[in-house]
Amino acid sequence: MQIERPDPDELLARVERDTIRARRGHLKIFFGAAAGVGKTYAMLQAAREKRGEHIDIVVGLVETHGRKETSALLEGLEVLPPKQINYRGTILQEFDLDAALKRKPSVILVDELAHTNAQGCRHPKRWQDIEELLEAGIDVYTALNVQHLESLNDDIGQISGIRVWETVPDTVFEEADEVELVDLPPDELLNRLKDGKVYLPQQAQEAAKNFFRKGNLIALRELALRQTASRVDAQMLDYRENHRIRDIWQVNERILVCIGPSALAERLVRAGKRFATSLRAEWIVIYVETPELQRLSAEKRDGVLRILRLAEQLGAETVTLNAPEMSSAIIKFSNERNVTKIVIGKPTRRGLRRVLLGSVVDVLISDAHNINLYLLGSPRPGQDGGDKPEPSLYRKNPLPGLGKRPAQKYNTRGYAWAVTVTVASTALAYLMFGRFELANLVMVFLLGVVFIATRFGRGPSIFASFLGVAIFDLMFVPPYFSFTVGDSQYLVTLLAMLTVAMLISSLMANVRSQAKVAGHRERRATVLYAMSKDLTASQSEDEIVRTAVHHLYAEFGSKNVILFPDATGRIVYPSGPALPESLLTADLSVAQWVMDHDEIAGQGTHTLPGADAVYLPLSVKETMLGVLVLLPVNLRRVFLPEQQKLLETFLSQIAQAITRVRLTEQARKTQVEMEAERLRNSLLSSISHDLRTPLATIVGSASTLVEDDNALRTQDKLELNRAIYEEAQRMSNLVNNILDMARLDAGAVVLNRQWYPLDEIIGVVLTRLQKRCIGRQVSVKLPPGMPMVYVDAVMVEQVLINLLENALRYTPTGSPLEIMAEGEGEAMAISVADRGPGLPRGSENKLFEKFYRAQNEAAQSGVGLGLAICKAIIEAHGGSIRAQNRPTGGAVFSLLLPQDSPPPSMGREDSNGTAD
Repeated sequence: MQIERPDPDELLARVERDTIRARRGHLKIFFGAAAGVGKTYAMLQAAREKRGEHIDIVVGLVETHGRKETSALLEGLEVLPPKQINYRGTILQEFDLDAALKRKPSVILVDELAHTNAQGCRHPKRWQDIEELLEAGIDVYTALNVQHLESLNDDIGQISGIRVWETVPDTVFEEADEVELVDLPPDELLNRLKDGKVYLPQQAQEAAKNFFRKGNLIALRELALRQTASRVDAQMLDYRENHRIRDIWQVNERILVCIGPSALAERLVRAGKRFATSLRAEWIVIYVETPELQRLSAEKRDGVLRILRLAEQLGAETVTLNAPEMSSAIIKFSNERNVTKIVIGKPTRRGLRRVLLGSVVDVLISDAHNINLYLLGSPRPGQDGGDKPEPSLYRKNPLPGLGKRPAQKYNTRGYAWAVTVTVASTALAYLMFGRFELANLVMVFLLGVVFIATRFGRGPSIFASFLGVAIFDLMFVPPYFSFTVGDSQYLVTLLAMLTVAMLISSLMANVRSQAKVAGHRERRATVLYAMSKDLTASQSEDEIVRTAVHHLYAEFGSKNVILFPDATGRIVYPSGPALPESLLTADLSVAQWVMDHDEIAGQGTHTLPGADAVYLPLSVKETMLGVLVLLPVNLRRVFLPEQQKLLETFLSQIAQAITRVRLTEQARKTQVEMEAERLRNSLLSSISHDLRTPLATIVGSASTLVEDDNALRTQDKLELNRAIYEEAQRMSNLVNNILDMARLDAGAVVLNRQWYPLDEIIGVVLTRLQKRCIGRQVSVKLPPGMPMVYVDAVMVEQVLINLLENALRYTPTGSPLEIMAEGEGEAMAISVADRGPGLPRGSENKLFEKFYRAQNEAAQSGVGLGLAICKAIIEAHGGSIRAQNRPTGGAVFSLLLPQDSPPPSMGREDSNGTAD
């Protein structure tokens, strides 16, 4: 018995899926046709059963809608407090995701999967909250109505006349680990509505007139049942695949229509359509291309393509397979897809030919277990009331705009080689005759057959087989030079020789064909890999388009362009590099039609076939991105099944690459917007606080001067005026800091760099801060012979002032300060040190960020721009600044200023004060 070995790649993929599934929580959806069928009630009952099994289960959020029987089920269950959100003066209660993650139960109940969260929640949709819970390893129970599925939104809106705006992506429903259908007949649901068990009486009357009409409920119920059935069918197929079950399970009708290059193909497709419609079943049209069929003429292959197109128009799924044997490929595909019925044409081989060469139908009858087989026969020629056979079916133009290709020439070269090799084998066998047994001579002729089969295929090798047997009988079997056989045992030898030669010819021809197919597949894989690699390396949409256009031209030999819609959704020509002249006339109206309908159109299709080019939609997950315009030199390079698959794969890769770049750009923009919003909030918060304090002092002092001027003493007036001046000066410094930071960020500051003595710069700084430094000891340590520095003196003074003010603000009153400088190679190092509490651990780099303030009471008096301005100024000089704690206590801020050239030399002064 042949044991089917599992594919290692499939096993590895399955292990990876199982590993991810084991880490991820399980999602169970209680699914219903409409509100009021009892989804929440069923969910709470399941929760109480779990609680009885001593499983840690928590109610995250459940909407009871005032139903007493539903509220009663909450008793005894742990319920998380809802999150209170103030939205436009109204307090909204939302699911508290952070509390759920902190509590981390085994199972949590979160009702209304399609709910839209209020502003202020982490995610805009509740299903995104549930995704985060699942990623944290928490099992989730939730509820969903069928009208909230994204793919059914338009259909349900058309049925009910009401547009449902809260939707859930179908992938969420499809990836659920379990879906439990909660069903209720429409009449019973309407009775619940009348009894006030769904909505309040006034709302119930309005709902009964609109959404809750009986016809709507019947349609919704059917949709819910179909979605659940599809979901169960998908689970069943996954189970069969995971457990490698090959027997057919008769649980859901699925019809497979097998076609080939015959006049019966079109009738098979139409019959399959009628069969599937009568059974309301899914149907698939399959074409298996064997090595023999690959040698068909171009017009016959085009005919198969036309039939596949027809099947797609009738609603079938079309599949093209490459396999050495048609019957085994059909059986394997049927087992994988759980096909229950196969529709195929009656065998055309008759009598001995059918016995010797076999029949696909006979193999299917023998090996296709648990599959019903339906045979369709062609009517007799000229029979009335039926479709006449069309021997010339493939002589018609199968696709609009698709020309004919000359039939393959007779392989005379192969047959000439067959004669040559057979003559050479005869010569070699003649030299061996008498010295070796006849069996060795037979091997010589068989060797020649192998050579012909390898190089020239089945026809010439079969001819070489017959020719070799004939010459062997003529020259090496007595009586010689006669085709008569003197001994009957030689008949067995000749028959065995012919049989072995024929088998070798057939096997080698099959090997040659399979090698050709394998080479084609390898080339296709190489092309896909090269394109995928280049697309992955592309970092912008323009690069992706250029890469795609290059690879499409290289593979299909067709000039092409990708058109994208503008902001209004209208297809426009690209604004980048000029289009090829042949594509300057690309019909934008055809491209717009393709964009709107997500269907192929143009030359070689049944939609707008008069167009000069082929227009293909570029989409991913039902989202239209653009249109590929292809000007084919040969339509067969586009529409042959294998080429069409390759083109579809190309389009899929291009669409995914464009989506990746767009999502990356969107994420970057979102990050920038978030950062800008954070900075704006920080700026507003800081400015509002820092302006409010001096403004309060100014307003209070000014109002006292205005209202009680006569009652105030001169000294009091002086103190109030001084307070107004100091606070106004403080506000001025704040505004100046903000303006300086804005100029530095914009690069609008031009440095006026000159040579200055460092001690003069430090002297100016200490003079300006003289009042602020009262009670402080500020020591300056400069080495003798300190050279001058090439800086913008005003800017460096601002840096030192900011550093000293920062030290004065964050250190205890009376503690000393130090200013130190020393040369470090071709740079000057200047440090400002203190003896304060030092810097908080981990804040050394954050100190220089905009609006960052240490968590300190003194920090409330600054806007958090001083050190950021210092960093910007020093970096504008080409230097660097850093902060660190001193080993002996306190903090030190060090700035390094590069000196690109040595300072100018100063001449000696004479006794009159003039330089030499």
